[in-house]
Amino acid sequence: MALKVDHVTILVKSLTESMPYYIKLLELIGFTKLRDFVWTDNEGFFLQFNQAKEGSREYQRYGAGMNHIGFSAPSPEFVTNLQTSMKESGFDVPDIQDFDGVKALFMKDPDGIRFEITYYPPGVAVVD
Repeated sequence: MALKVDHVTILVKSLTESMPYYIKLLELIGFTKLRDFVWTDNEGFFLQFNQAKEGSREYQRYGAGMNHIGFSAPSPEFVTNLQTSMKESGFDVPDIQDFDGVKALFMKDPDGIRFEITYYPPGVAVVD
């Protein structure tokens, strides 16, 4: 039996700078705020945010450690609407990538940590 992932803790350089991004993103993808810096999907998974220690190593896209967190979208329109809402909220959002019907949006928080929101057509594997 595989254990279920129950939480991810993300350390950011500045809670003040990063939390507006996360508040908007997490609301748009259906998470609920439990308290300052803690969010849940209401199904036993939690995202927690803390301040990184000053002088610690910064996130690097291809460095050792977490590369990105991926979420499955219910439709291609969901991905497009999320992109639009994040842009309208003042965040830098890249173009949606299309991989043979898979619609992927790879966004970065203020520290460069990437979040993937992707629609997978029926029968397409999440990872291959």
